[in-house]
Amino acid sequence: MTGGDGAQMQIAPMEPGDIPEALTIQSQAYPASLQEDAAVFAARLALSPSFCFTARRAGAMVGYLIAHGWERANPPAIGTLSGPAGASDVLYIHDLAIAPGARGLRLGERLVAHAFDAARASGLGEAELVAVEGAHGFWHRLGFREGHAPAIAAKLASYGAEARWMRRDDLAAE
Repeated sequence: MTGGDGAQMQIAPMEPGDIPEALTIQSQAYPASLQEDAAVFAARLALSPSFCFTARRAGAMVGYLIAHGWERANPPAIGTLSGPAGASDVLYIHDLAIAPGARGLRLGERLVAHAFDAARASGLGEAELVAVEGAHGFWHRLGFREGHAPAIAAKLASYGAEARWMRRDDLAAE
């Protein structure tokens, strides 16, 4: 994929050395209340490195996706450092952010597609996330639907008033 400036976009697995650049993009994409520190990024990356990706243009990171296996209907709180005690039931998309200068290039969709491919290869057929900052429309277009579970309502509060728990039941359906 090429951008308006002709620079080639590359999607690659995220590595620990990518975290500083990801933190910069996070600070441009989210309010302070939703930002996490390097230790949280490292812990999430360590949970399931095969589900985390970066997008680069001319060598510079312009987007990232952090996802991992997780327990069904149990979204982690912001800043959580530990993983689930049991087996992973779903792909949990924890964070997707695109730098302001790279928005509109469909990078988010490409990053999610890579995570879906990795999840299917690992035997996960469902995905969940918490949509924040009005992003539910984006996720809806990718096949996610709002879920409702009383136990989740309290967890959503830490994500802000507009947070919505969403799920996709069939990662094979494209």
